[in-house]
Amino acid sequence: MAVTVWRRNPWVSFGAWAVLALAGYLAFSAAVAVLDPVSFATRLGLPLADAADSGFVLVYASRTAFLVLFALAMLLRRDIETLAVFALIAVVIPLGDAIVTAKSGAPIAIVARHLGAAIFLAVTAFLLRRWVRANADQS
Repeated sequence: MAVTVWRRNPWVSFGAWAVLALAGYLAFSAAVAVLDPVSFATRLGLPLADAADSGFVLVYASRTAFLVLFALAMLLRRDIETLAVFALIAVVIPLGDAIVTAKSGAPIAIVARHLGAAIFLAVTAFLLRRWVRANADQS
């Protein structure tokens, strides 16, 4: 099994910092989802008909917490290759959110925010992959 040795520190990559910023935003979102599920659902673009129906928001929070921890683990391990693939695959999440919120009649600003997150992830994946190609030595 080949071990990747970086010629440069991954923290000089914009992509690594973008993932860290995204992880921070997602951690904040998960905390808000747990602390105030009703307002979080509205902010997400899917307001609850009844405050007692907040279970899906808590599921969102737990899954988001997993994504945050996975991304942080990859950053700490300096596994930038896996992180690039992870960011690319994660594009599916905000695209799905955009479709669901659009079909639910959410304001265009909310749908656009989800689409913006998808673009941010795609650009981050591209930058991480480009950094890997430029800085990896196989040993």
